[in-house]
Amino acid sequence: MLRPQELEIARNLPPDSCSLDDAQRYTRWLATHHYENFGVASWLLPQHLRQHFYNAYAYCRWADDLGDEIKDSRRSLQLLDAWENELHRAYAGTATHPVFIALQETAQACDIPIQPFADLLIAFRQDQTVRRYATWESLMGYCRYSANPVGRIVLYICDYRDAERQNLSDATCTALQLANFWQDVDRDLDKGRIYIPLDVMKKYGLTDADLVKRQFDTRYVHMMKDIVSRTRSLFAAGAPLARRLTPDVRIDIELFTSAGVAVLDGIEAVSYDTLHRRPVISRAAKVHMFTRAAFSRLRLVFRPVPVDDARKTTLAKRHA
Repeated sequence: MLRPQELEIARNLPPDSCSLDDAQRYTRWLATHHYENFGVASWLLPQHLRQHFYNAYAYCRWADDLGDEIKDSRRSLQLLDAWENELHRAYAGTATHPVFIALQETAQACDIPIQPFADLLIAFRQDQTVRRYATWESLMGYCRYSANPVGRIVLYICDYRDAERQNLSDATCTALQLANFWQDVDRDLDKGRIYIPLDVMKKYGLTDADLVKRQFDTRYVHMMKDIVSRTRSLFAAGAPLARRLTPDVRIDIELFTSAGVAVLDGIEAVSYDTLHRRPVISRAAKVHMFTRAAFSRLRLVFRPVPVDDARKTTLAKRHA
């Protein structure tokens, strides 16, 4: 049932009730062949965690495409309902869809609650009916479901489940989501979506019609400077998260943050004209960030950070 032919990601999907090896081979393929700014997991990440990252990514990617790449909103909602049914089957131990066969193993091994996976579906359903956000606060509410659950899933995979780290992760994930919105203004307009809140646009004298006409002027520049600055503040608020992680996972988290900040830098580099251009991270910038991260990883290997008491307790329970 869940094999929409129009989705590219469905083409290499193995048959239902396939083996765990086949399911994981598919999620690994999906995660390593569909990315833009950085891969889902770099070689800097401990090998025993990589497959779990691939499995979680496959779930998120499928849910996102069911919500974003199906042209009929009614059908999209039906598919998202079916996807949630499969999620519950996975948590009941009866998964048959390849993505959920893989995810079922990760959820059990990492003791991940169902809630963050279910929360993502709230956002993807919302995308089918909500095209505009009246206020900055309402957009933050959307990010609560569209972005923040991903960071929490990552923390669970890495054996972190305390509120302090989750809150720091929320700030970072919201910032990453916003950076993507500001990068994709032109692309989203083609889909009939505008994520810049109405109250922010009104502050600078802009209307939806101005954006649809790609009216680039000083009003748009000042508005983009404002929302890019707000997004940088969120990245700064979430920055302490990396210092609260052990060296084996810290660098990958820093890479994602660096990629988000680089997107904001790219927006500034094109003079904030995201109505006509889509800033991307250059290959040279990616190499620079990755190389810097690799050297940081080597330094941390020789200066390990002690595991905090909360994580010791979690690990002790996990391996008891």
